[in-house]
Amino acid sequence: MLMKFSSGILLFTLSFLYSSAQQTPSPSSLRVDLLLHADRVYDQGLLTDLSLEQARLSGGKLQFCQVNSRFPVFSWVISAKYQSACQVLVASRPQLLTNDVADIWNSGRIESDRNIGLTYRGTPLQPATVYYWKTRYWDNTGKASAYSDIRSFCTGAQLEDAALPSFVLRKTHQVPTFVKQVDTSTLYDFGKDGFGQIKLSVNAPHTNDTLIIHLGEALTPDGHINRTPPGTVRYRMIKLPLRQGLHSYQPAIPSDKRNTEKNAILMPADIGEVLPFRYAEITTAKDRYTTDSVSRYLVTSDFDEEASTFTCSDSSLNTLWDLCKYTVKATSFTGYYVDGDRERIPYEADALINQLSHYATDAEFVMNKRTLDYLIYHPTWPTEWSLQNVLIAWYDYLYSGDLQLVRKLYPALKAKLLSDLAREDGLISTRTGKQTPQFLAAIHYTPFNANPHLKDIVDWPPPGFGGPAVAGETDGFVFSDYNAVVNAYYYAALEAMAKLAKALGHVTEANYYSIEAARVHKAFQYAFFDAQTNLVRDGELIPHSSLHANFFALAFGLVPKEKVAPVLAFIHSRGMACSVYGAQFLLDGLSSCDDAVYAQQLLTSTEKRSWLNMLREGATMTMEAWGQSYKPNQDWNHAWGTAPANYIVRHLAGIQPLTAGYATVLIRPQPGAVAQVSMKQRTIRGDIEVRFENQTGHFILQLTLPGNTNGRVCLPFNSADAQVKMDGKIIKAVYKEGYYQIDNVSAGQHLFDVHTNPQ
Repeated sequence: MLMKFSSGILLFTLSFLYSSAQQTPSPSSLRVDLLLHADRVYDQGLLTDLSLEQARLSGGKLQFCQVNSRFPVFSWVISAKYQSACQVLVASRPQLLTNDVADIWNSGRIESDRNIGLTYRGTPLQPATVYYWKTRYWDNTGKASAYSDIRSFCTGAQLEDAALPSFVLRKTHQVPTFVKQVDTSTLYDFGKDGFGQIKLSVNAPHTNDTLIIHLGEALTPDGHINRTPPGTVRYRMIKLPLRQGLHSYQPAIPSDKRNTEKNAILMPADIGEVLPFRYAEITTAKDRYTTDSVSRYLVTSDFDEEASTFTCSDSSLNTLWDLCKYTVKATSFTGYYVDGDRERIPYEADALINQLSHYATDAEFVMNKRTLDYLIYHPTWPTEWSLQNVLIAWYDYLYSGDLQLVRKLYPALKAKLLSDLAREDGLISTRTGKQTPQFLAAIHYTPFNANPHLKDIVDWPPPGFGGPAVAGETDGFVFSDYNAVVNAYYYAALEAMAKLAKALGHVTEANYYSIEAARVHKAFQYAFFDAQTNLVRDGELIPHSSLHANFFALAFGLVPKEKVAPVLAFIHSRGMACSVYGAQFLLDGLSSCDDAVYAQQLLTSTEKRSWLNMLREGATMTMEAWGQSYKPNQDWNHAWGTAPANYIVRHLAGIQPLTAGYATVLIRPQPGAVAQVSMKQRTIRGDIEVRFENQTGHFILQLTLPGNTNGRVCLPFNSADAQVKMDGKIIKAVYKEGYYQIDNVSAGQHLFDVHTNPQ
């Protein structure tokens, strides 16, 4: 449905005035160590959530969320504009809190606007104990809210001063969306691919019968499950011995050797092995047995479907949003960001893209933290991947506002920068003999997939991977001792490290990293830019310029303003000459210079190198590659292909945190050719809502910011002579290169209107 903002202004204003007149609401969305449902107990038998009190009476197969810190942090969402003070009560029994009594910790009134990451300051919490808490706050007028609802949490068996919490994996029972008779078989279609287990009921007249079950991700042209699918597209045949009479069965999924080897994330024993499949096929034999109640248990981590919503006037973008959002949910089946089903190994590049898309689709922060913690000590082989650890850590802090894990990993992150590989001008190389045993030990590197040390990757796969006919995804990149892509990553990692060091209070080191970043920026210009073409060359003294060398430099801020035009023209000339991994940074590069029209052309392309081609080839999650011909061993469940999700939030809707935990928010839509957008993103501070209508000579933005946030709003417009209104009043806004900028936009609801011919 198209949005008509102009006719809704009155209703919007009335709702704003009504909400402003109400009593200060109590805090909501309470979190302990970032867990939104720290009180959650999942009963695998009933497939339902229980409270801790209900769990005590249950004899079921239970999984608990557990807080593993002696001094956890508390967070909540406020509905007022700002918080001026707060109070937290922690007790051993809920009855005490009902009477506002706290026998564990009463913080008293704390004069602070901190509503995320408030550290518990009572006596150290005890292991294997249930605690109860509630909170309240005072708003910017000094008026106290009511206390929140009482929430509970359980501590783990072993506690540290600060540790990551444990959360549950859940099984969701699903019935087929479509059942079809195909020759002598019955095909059950669950609508979308998912990591799951099969369940069915069979009535057998004899005890010696065996039922043959086929599970798979792809179909043959004649409608059967593909028994010989290409690459790592999954198929599995299960032979199920039957008992006489009517019985229910949940046959075990045999494990795959490849994805249960070294560095792979194993499924918990109480969950069991899973297989990605969309279809189940069972041969019909009515004279021997009958089957019914065929269903699937989908295994995922907790995922809030309502945390984010998106619709726009471009149906292809709506389709991509649904594809990527579902992919983020479905690939969470291990509780870590993994590379798909072929290996089930956390890789840094997968984690970085998965992280951004997870933040875009759900306000969940623990999975990224546990993945980063794992990757620090289980690194993979590409050079750029090591540098991505620092970027992952920076985004972790920027989106969650929480420094606990970064503080713990800070010494290891310094090693992951690879500064020991630098020469005098600051540029780094993995080819100059500096990868000593001491260096590799410092980054916790051990030989990985026959790679004795780090190796530059640029993109994947390289030419010839899987056969001589495979062109690869590197756009002819010429590798050399000093690689432009590696050093672009190095510059970005140095900048991120400077910000992390500053946040941790390491002022001297923060200054050092900033100086090093500036030095690398200068050296990059000299070593990698071609003076004749103004393009980025692949390497020092290398005449070839690839798409990758240029879009990574653009994405990370290494292209001077005067060289943006030739770099952009070159990028346009190359099309999508990169993998789905590289596409993340290609889109970021285009967005860095407001080239939204071309970015959206790439996103909605129907060519073979496109997300829509993944759907055309039969996938319902993003593929590892654009299609089967681009990577012969690819799988159909790879979240590093979800760049459209975070593009839609960060660039199309334009929602990005400027400071940690969304204390300051950038709202900078890049509508391009999209006429209308409606976006809700849940953040650690609450929901941000952006709705805009983009017309020639007229742009309308309807914005809601949660409490305790401050916004910088940039309204896209191509005229410096327009009239700008905020909440019905004409304002003075600074015009900057196609945007009107308004700073210090307060929490709450606002309406912006830019018009060249004001009425």
